[in-house]
Amino acid sequence: MSTIMRVVMAQLNLNAGDIAGNLQKHIHAAMTARDNSADIIVFPELSLTGYPPEDLLLRKAFLDETNAALNKFISEIKDIYCLVGHPYTDHQYLYNACSLIHNGKIIGQYSKQRLPNYGVFDECRYFTPGEKSCVLTVKGIPVGLVICEDLWKLGPTRDAAAQGARIILSPNASPFESDKHEQRIAVLAKRAVHDKLPIVYVNQVGGQDELIFDGGSMVIHADGKMAEFAGFFQESLKPVAIEIKNSPTLTSSEIIIPPQEERIYQALVLGVRDYVEKNHFPGVLVGASGGIDSALTLAIAVDALGKDKVHAVLMPSRYTSDISIQDANELIDHLNISSEIISIEPTYHALLESLANSFAGKKPDVTEENIQARCRAIILMALSNKFGNLVLTTGNRSEIAVGYCTLYGDMAGGYAVLKDVPKTLVYKLAAYRNQLSHVIPQRTIERAPTAELAPDQKDEDSLPPYSILDQILECYLNHSQSIDDITAQLSEQGCDRDVVTNVVNMIRRNEYKRRQSAIGPHINHKSFGKDWRYPITNGFKG
Repeated sequence: MSTIMRVVMAQLNLNAGDIAGNLQKHIHAAMTARDNSADIIVFPELSLTGYPPEDLLLRKAFLDETNAALNKFISEIKDIYCLVGHPYTDHQYLYNACSLIHNGKIIGQYSKQRLPNYGVFDECRYFTPGEKSCVLTVKGIPVGLVICEDLWKLGPTRDAAAQGARIILSPNASPFESDKHEQRIAVLAKRAVHDKLPIVYVNQVGGQDELIFDGGSMVIHADGKMAEFAGFFQESLKPVAIEIKNSPTLTSSEIIIPPQEERIYQALVLGVRDYVEKNHFPGVLVGASGGIDSALTLAIAVDALGKDKVHAVLMPSRYTSDISIQDANELIDHLNISSEIISIEPTYHALLESLANSFAGKKPDVTEENIQARCRAIILMALSNKFGNLVLTTGNRSEIAVGYCTLYGDMAGGYAVLKDVPKTLVYKLAAYRNQLSHVIPQRTIERAPTAELAPDQKDEDSLPPYSILDQILECYLNHSQSIDDITAQLSEQGCDRDVVTNVVNMIRRNEYKRRQSAIGPHINHKSFGKDWRYPITNGFKG
């Protein structure tokens, strides 16, 4: 005797705080699943509110509206089990909960036991941990419930198995990182094999400020192998049939996981699209320099929004080379986007004249370079104010880390597309994008990077080669290694202690700049945002 449980994984793009919009997505998804003979539909973590709702959770009106939406959903959806994520309060404590709903009733509720409080997560600020496991019966089958972080810690799945669960259902809100999917598979496989239970893992998708949710919903069989996969970066109502015999079985389909660079590129595209569209900007502006960073930013913007919503602005100066203008125009032609040329020379000249008396007797230095960058920022922000388009900044993680960028200059804008993308990865992503269709000029990829703020300027005049710099940043930022450890690790590549120390000092000195920079999509284990909380005034030298 066996029973087939038909589960739908509702991998939805939800909007934090848009309770009415999220509710409509729930109703449509549940009705669609029911009409296709599903037994149960599983929504992501905190699906009614979107994740993370942050300090909205501290507002009574927000919690009241969420509860009203939950009651409306309960009253409207019949003849299908629904596992819905929402905050729950007992008037003393607030819980990160999910409710199993069927035919007008909540037949069971589970509160998340393990609350993440690291990196981008701050759940202990809002929630009280649950204390009890939850096993409920669906079609005569005992089903265990756990939420996101519960899977990453020992205990919750084990306890559900001990109470007789035959399958685990897990709503999630797990943000994208470049290697996160492989980590998820390893953790889920370990839990499934240990507890001898299949796990249905349902994750949300979409951009939410600096976070990107990649989806990747899946079913891991009791033997640790992936049996079903809903894909990345797109909404999906993925049906799964699980046969419950002596042990649950699934029929595995062929699953192809895209390579890492493709996933990162698609994450950046999704991040730009959702930030622009969810915040109702009509389009974007990008300063086109002929360099690799602005080229990749423009390509991502067009892939995210379409060519009609992207406008490029060339802002040459006396130091801008002819090939930079040629390459920028070639890129614009390939992308088929609108553009204009506004020279910064009149503005730059006027400012130098205004400052002539104050600067008398002083030699030109980085001050004049920064004035050029700020001239460009004034132009872009003026266009943004006049037409309402969002300025996308083009600085990459390597530059932002060491302060090789101008505060109120090239850092000025609303969304920093490459903020978490090291320079060496910029080149890899550009090569990946050109495999789809050749839009970035080859010369842009091959020429030495330069800010073109001084005669014959090159980035390596001020910085170590990016191949070395990015390794130092990986060690120091992502892995918290000391100067001594980094020096020992990179010594065979000719990187001495002075180079490492100089880079670390630049990182420390420029914390004040990063605090004032635009947000950008999170793709690293440690990004400059919610999970980077170092003091600006900082005397530590290690």
